[in-house]
Amino acid sequence: MEKFFRKTKIFFSLLTVLMLGIFVGLGESFYLSKMGNKKVLGAVDDNSINLMITSDFQKEREINIVESVSGDDARPLIIKKYLEKYKSPLIPYSDLIFKLSQDYGFEYYWIVAIAQQESNLCKKIPEGSHNCWGYGIHKRGTLTFDSYELSLKSYAEYLKREYFDKGLNTPELIMSKYCPSSNGSWARGVNQFIKEMEEGKF
Repeated sequence: MEKFFRKTKIFFSLLTVLMLGIFVGLGESFYLSKMGNKKVLGAVDDNSINLMITSDFQKEREINIVESVSGDDARPLIIKKYLEKYKSPLIPYSDLIFKLSQDYGFEYYWIVAIAQQESNLCKKIPEGSHNCWGYGIHKRGTLTFDSYELSLKSYAEYLKREYFDKGLNTPELIMSKYCPSSNGSWARGVNQFIKEMEEGKF
């Protein structure tokens, strides 16, 4: 009799453990099914990863742009982009403009800023003159060139010799000789165009 009770006790103990296991398993399955359509806190799905990658790439691209614009090598690019913005016929000569400014030792923006003030970047010049700066244009005649390349080389040398070498190195000082009859608007215009190129706001 005692042996029978012992076996019965073992049987019910095993049955209890088995039932508990079943209930726990069912409960876990039910919980997981309920959570199936919900995002677990801290989980990252594919879309989130893509958004993070895109965001990081955009930040890196912006940093690269800032670095390039602030670096010396960006100056030819600034010249080119500025000429493109205003659809200037000088676009193919952006590298030459930068090289001439370096060769003659003055800032990269002078040739472009004065051309903007004088001729809307070569769009309003005496026909066939290739003269974008209004220099050598007077009652006795008009200084003309066979190409923009020749006019650029001549003008860079002229700026260096007649202005920068003589200490005329600001728009106001250059204006006093370049167009002394101006009421100040010439210098203001040149200053504005220099600022646009320096700050990249064009």
